[in-house]
Amino acid sequence: MTTYVITVPGTFLRDVDETARSGLVRRLASHHTALSETEDLDLLTLNDDGTFSVRLEVDAEDRAGAEAQAVRLTADALEESGFPDKEAPLGPPAVTGIDAES
Repeated sequence: MTTYVITVPGTFLRDVDETARSGLVRRLASHHTALSETEDLDLLTLNDDGTFSVRLEVDAEDRAGAEAQAVRLTADALEESGFPDKEAPLGPPAVTGIDAES
């Protein structure tokens, strides 16, 4: 297995209050560990225009599997936080870190 840091971009189509933001971060926190913190990457970056980036650390056999897992985790956390796909569409994920020694 390889550990990947995956960035998943998206756009909130409605306002995000601090409670919703905190809940989202809490749901994703277990996927933001040593590698992503070492790279000094924030778990969630939220811009003034509603765009955001989520950075998750996942273990997978390959890049495609890691990206799919990160998108699924992000979409699930958004849904649980009250943001269905139509209110927070996601863009294409990107690998932003790799640790092949896991």
